[in-house]
Formats: sequence, structure tokens, C-alpha cells
Amino acid sequence: MSESSQYEFLWGRIREVLQKSMSTVTYNTYIAKLVPVDIDGTKIVLKTDTEFFANYIGKSLTEKMKEAFKKADTGITDFELVVEGNDEVFFTSAEEDDEDYSPVALDPRFTFESFVAGKSNEFVLAAAKSVAKNPGANFNPLYIYGASGLGKTHLLQSIANYISLHKPSLKVLYTTCEKFINELIDSIYLNKGGNNRDLQARFRSRYRGVDVLLIDDVQFLAKKQAVQEELFHTFNVLQSENKQIVLTSDVPPKEIATLEERLRTRFEGGLIADIQPPDNETRIAILKQKAFERKTILPADVLEFLARDSGTDVRTLEGKLTKVIFASKLHEQPITLELAANALNEAVSDEHEAVTAEKVISGVCSFYKITRDKLLGKSKKKELVQPRQICAFLMCEILNIPLVSIGNAMGGRDHTTVIHSRDKIANLIKINDRIAKEVEDIRNIILKQ
Repeated sequence: MSESSQYEFLWGRIREVLQKSMSTVTYNTYIAKLVPVDIDGTKIVLKTDTEFFANYIGKSLTEKMKEAFKKADTGITDFELVVEGNDEVFFTSAEEDDEDYSPVALDPRFTFESFVAGKSNEFVLAAAKSVAKNPGANFNPLYIYGASGLGKTHLLQSIANYISLHKPSLKVLYTTCEKFINELIDSIYLNKGGNNRDLQARFRSRYRGVDVLLIDDVQFLAKKQAVQEELFHTFNVLQSENKQIVLTSDVPPKEIATLEERLRTRFEGGLIADIQPPDNETRIAILKQKAFERKTILPADVLEFLARDSGTDVRTLEGKLTKVIFASKLHEQPITLELAANALNEAVSDEHEAVTAEKVISGVCSFYKITRDKLLGKSKKKELVQPRQICAFLMCEILNIPLVSIGNAMGGRDHTTVIHSRDKIANLIKINDRIAKEVEDIRNIILKQ
């Protein structure tokens, strides 16, 4: 067997495992196009078309790659990525082991093309596109605010994805305010533990050495003076070097409690753009887009029915769509107005209103065969973290109770942790068929208890 044939044989076995562990879209977009060009010991060298693809695979798929290496049992344990037309190594998985701060993975589905435009958001969409096309040249900072579930994260990640694709030489960092806070705390306290590396210096270098910094949910800066101090200096460094900053929040800067005046004026120094709830026409367009992403076509009367009285946020709209698609699969019937009406009536029936936090916890524990104490405990093991996040997601979706109450039911966790879990699973459902099916199965268990 020639060397190239050997590379193909080994990579083929690994690829088979990868195909089963991710969505078809992710596999076809990123994995199927990789070409094995060398094997160095236990490391396989893979070639990809562009730096954007290499960057996404390195940031978002490394864990899945390493899991696939173990399952395929080919002797391969690591990988490197090279870009077509460039002999230099673009990424090596070994670098990840030494990285204190792992990046927040971007969802490749969050693009300007998949963002449904309407009268309620056309201004903020135009501002986001302008920043993406010319970082640092126009609105700096761009501050986007609006109620939860209207598309702020979608726009923020669309900017990051656009720049990564069209301007790959620029260093883009997308993060959440919660992660920024946690990393700052870790850099302070781990450094006190005698670590030889200056973690605070590395933390600052990470955030101040970028060309584009995007931070989601900055309302969590409220009452956190030390974090505000750090962000103030980071802000100054980046702005003085004409680097682009984009922020999102549920509220405008003046409504963030105890936000320092010097930071508030900097937030207000660029463009403040609010994103409004969608009108009925836009809600229908959103439903069409979401249904298309799930390879489903909805009749016009069903679209009108779902769009009507669906609240003010996109998540509620998507939740209705999810229930109808689930009912169609469960009963093996086509989607009709009658099925949609029955599905939503079932979802708000007295039986389902009786669902409690304990029933959700019980359903998750039963599905994953873990104890209640382990689910609600502090262990960071992956086999417990993901069920815990799914539990929080389902509580948010099924129970009509405040986030604080959900946090209390989840073992006394902060409401920001609940938000993080909810959003993480909501994103995973879109790109990971296995997770989507598990969530559907658990939801069915809970609602039939």
C-alpha cells in the first residue's frame, strides 16, 4: 500500500466515526473536504481549503476530532491543519493543551444570510454589516441592545463569521461577558497559587492583542467593579489602536446598574442600535427560515397560526415550531393546521402545566441513568455537565418560572449560569443531530410522566 493510500485508509476510518458524531451540515462543510497529506508518528496532517475552515475546525471541532481518534483506534492521537497553497502549519491540536483560555465556539449557521431582516431590525443589521465589512473604520464601538431572544447573538456571531471568512488575516475574538468575568477571576486566583506563568498578563494579552473584540451580554457587568476596571483598560488599548469593538446587552448603557461613568461614556461613544421585536410579517419569514433549516415546509395557514400571538421574541416562535415538528414526527402525520393547533394545545394543557422542576430533573436523571445528587452537584465531568445543561434548557422551555427559580432548583446556581446552559444547548440542537434527538426524547419522557 502506498503512503497516500495508507493516509486515506486511516483517515477514512476516523472520518466514519466523525460522521456519526456531528450534524450532516457540519460534516459535509468542514470534515468531508479535509485531505490527509502526511502522518508524523501519531499525528495526521490534514489539508483544508482556506484559513477560515482551518480556524473553525481548530477552535470548534478539536474535541470531536480527538474523541474520534480514540474510537477509531488507528494509532492516530493528534492532528495538524495546513491550508491549500501554504506549506506552513496553520494549527496543531497540541497547542490546545497549553491554552488556559479556550475560545467560545462560533456557530457557522449564524450568518447575515440566515438572519431574517424586517422593519424591526433593518437598521441594526445594516450597522452590523458595515462594521463587518470595515472593522474599526465606522461605528466603534457598536453597541447593540434589545430584549432576550431577538437575535443579538446571531448578529454578533455573524460579524465574527464574516470577518473570519473575508478577512482571515484579522484576529477575531468572540466571547460572552460571563466567560470574560470567569477568565479574569481565574487569572487572578490561579496566579496566587504559585503558577510560574503570569496568567494575568496572558489574559490581558489575549483580549488586547485582537483586531476585533465581540462581547455578548455586557449587562452582567453590573456591580462588578474589578471587571469593569479591566474592561475599561482593554477598551482603551483597543480603541487607541483603532481595533473594532462590538457589544450586546439587554439594556442600553445608562440602564446597567452601577456601571462606571467612564465606561458608560465609552460604550456610548460609538453607535447605539436597538433591535425591536419582529412584526407579524417578519415572524412568518423567521418561521419559514427556521423550518427550512430543519428541512421542513409549513403550509401558509400554519405559518399564520404560529406567527399569531407568539410573544415578542424569536425563541418563543422557535419553541412553537419545535413543538409542531415534534408532534408531526411523534404521530407520523403531515403538518396541518389541525395538528399544529393540537400540538400547541397539548403543550399548554393542564397535564403539562403540572410539570414541575422535579419532574424535569427526574426525566433527565432517568434518561442518562445518573443520580439527582450527581446531576445537581459541582462535578465538571463532561458526562454530567451536558445533562445538567440540558436540564436547565428544558426547564427554561417547559416551565413558566423565573430564571432565578430555575437556578435555585438546579442546586443553587446563578441565573447567568442558567442563561449560559440554555443558550449553549439551543445552539447545539441546531448543529448536532444527536443532542437534538436526546433533548426531544427527554422532553417526551417528561411530558408523559
